[in-house]
Amino acid sequence: MADPSSYRPKPGQIPDSPGVYKFRDEHGRVIYVGKAKSLRQRLANYFQDLAGLHPRTRTMVTTATSVEWTVVSTEVEALQLEYSWIKEFDPRFNVKYRDDKSYPYLAVTLGEEFPRVQVMRGAKKKGVRYFGPYAHAWAIRETVDLLLRVFPVRTCSAGVFKRSAQIGRPCLLGYIGKCSAPCVGRISPEEHHELAEEFCDFMAGRTGAHLRRLERGMQEAAEEMEYERAARLRDDIGALKRAMEKSAVVLADATDADLIAVAEDELEAAVQIFHVRGGRVRGQRGWVTDKVEAVTTAGLVEHALQQLYGEEQGDAVPKEVLVPALPEPVEPVTQWLTQRRGAQVSLRIPQRGDKKDLMATVARNAQQALALHKTKRASDLTTRSRALEEIAQALDLDTVPLRIECFDISHLQGEDVVASMVVFEDGLARKAEYRRFQIKGRIGDTQVWHGQGQDDVRSMHEVIGRRFRRYLQEKQKSGEWGEEPTAAEPLGTAAGAGAPDPTATADDATTADAATADAVSGVVDPADRLTDEEGRPKRFAYPPQLVVVDGGAPQVAAARRAMDELGIDDVAVCGLAKRLEEVWLPGEDDPVVLPRSSEGLYLLQRVRDEAHRFAISYQRNKRGKRLTSSPLDAVPGLGETRRQALLKHFGSLKKLRAATVDEICQVPGVGRKTAETVAAALTTAPPSAPAVNTATGEIIEDDGAPPAALPAERGQDR
Repeated sequence: MADPSSYRPKPGQIPDSPGVYKFRDEHGRVIYVGKAKSLRQRLANYFQDLAGLHPRTRTMVTTATSVEWTVVSTEVEALQLEYSWIKEFDPRFNVKYRDDKSYPYLAVTLGEEFPRVQVMRGAKKKGVRYFGPYAHAWAIRETVDLLLRVFPVRTCSAGVFKRSAQIGRPCLLGYIGKCSAPCVGRISPEEHHELAEEFCDFMAGRTGAHLRRLERGMQEAAEEMEYERAARLRDDIGALKRAMEKSAVVLADATDADLIAVAEDELEAAVQIFHVRGGRVRGQRGWVTDKVEAVTTAGLVEHALQQLYGEEQGDAVPKEVLVPALPEPVEPVTQWLTQRRGAQVSLRIPQRGDKKDLMATVARNAQQALALHKTKRASDLTTRSRALEEIAQALDLDTVPLRIECFDISHLQGEDVVASMVVFEDGLARKAEYRRFQIKGRIGDTQVWHGQGQDDVRSMHEVIGRRFRRYLQEKQKSGEWGEEPTAAEPLGTAAGAGAPDPTATADDATTADAATADAVSGVVDPADRLTDEEGRPKRFAYPPQLVVVDGGAPQVAAARRAMDELGIDDVAVCGLAKRLEEVWLPGEDDPVVLPRSSEGLYLLQRVRDEAHRFAISYQRNKRGKRLTSSPLDAVPGLGETRRQALLKHFGSLKKLRAATVDEICQVPGVGRKTAETVAAALTTAPPSAPAVNTATGEIIEDDGAPPAALPAERGQDR
């Protein structure tokens, strides 16, 4: 590991001008390329205290052993040079989108004497007009088959064309009217080239002129009573319309634009591009990349623009490019696109209308592409096996963790504190085994805290203790223990194989049922140990080989302590800290750092992210119920109609709380006994906290509006 101060340039050496810089490692290989408006200011950011750098940037500067730069005159030149160097050196710390050469294009070889229409992949060539890319080659062939009725352009290979010219007989397409047969001289080179140009015009979206020409020809043929020719033209019009229907109109103003959307997480990003020509989606492509460097959404967009248009010229760069975030600064990128097109290019974020709606569709495609990429990666058996082996090796486990349970705590500024438990077996999620908990602030029989405040450590200690206390109860009930519980196994009673968990409440959603107080006696069939009376698996009956907690060293220590208190010593514990993606082990001062390419790290991240998703969805559900609840909901015998009548009569819950029993009796349908019950319920119910308008800071008076209608909620989810 190199010390950045060992190769830091001396003060005054770095020019204060635009340029491109390269970091090299000890072998002289370029590992990172970047551009800057001011080289001096940008490079100074790399040579600060390592603790203040992003972990990926810190890895890059400690891997490098030298830095060099090239001064340019403008930021546009810096952008061009950066793209050239990234393509030339392929630096390991730069964002690299996977190549899109697998995407098929519809190509017309206008540079040949007799242009040919074909499906083409790979690098683009000069003298060839491209349309697409398409998702599948068969989609191109279907479109071409329809258009050849009207534009019978050559589609055969050079060998077939040469052979037909030698024997003086065209191929089958020439006989059925889907090729103008230039090989045998039925059409001159000039006429065939003009036919290919018309084909390109139609594919480019200029369809109206061709349809009108065919319709005029059909009407003239009908007037001249040439009904066979009129029928052929009618069929040609139908073929063109069917070809047009394959790409529906998405923008009514016949816009030429490319729409770029990005979906990302901490480690990967998916980019989707829709190519709209003449208001129709003419092509679609996408990439997935590893976020090797610390890059924002705007940075991902800039890299995508370089990938898209770095080797394009003219009409291949559209008039308008719509993006989710603008690069910083945006002016050099816009100028660069304008130079490549040869005309003004608009680079902007859609704000309203059809373009914003279409951008939302592109964004959904990007999200699905990222999810599909992760699913494919996770579903491969070999990959999952390798991931489990890497985890076992990194954590020094005796066996691979076939069952992994992950716990996460979620709350909103200390309120509605909940926890989640997700289960992965053989590297795949077992959603039927998921559990969720309300944090009550109790450990064993003792109330140790009130569950208020952002104390994730004590929450983690509680939920781990509750989970394994249930496991020990199931273990006793199954007859696996022949001895009474020891002091290290506190289950509530001395004999109590089925002593109820003191933390269990009716509000625990989808957790295990409270154990019964029946003592275990006799011999239990091993087949019944992990199933209930109906043959279903018992909840919490299966112990994991690995427990993962969302957090760092404090959360890991709390989980280990809770398990030690219950005498659980055969389950490994680790934590995954989200900010740096480090794996923490109990009692260790330093984390375990898995390689970014590690399948084991990827599996741990999936488990952690799933636990976070499950926890926050439960927390939001609870918060929503709490915000829309009312003390009147708990009044027995008071239905929805009379609750609404009370609120309508008094105007707000605050005024109803201050009303006397006699005043409540004046509400139609409310008798004295019900009024007394309502008054008693409102007296004992704690007043709700005042709502605050986050825009103005003023207190919102209780005016009877449901809490869900407040202008904004306080705090953020965790």
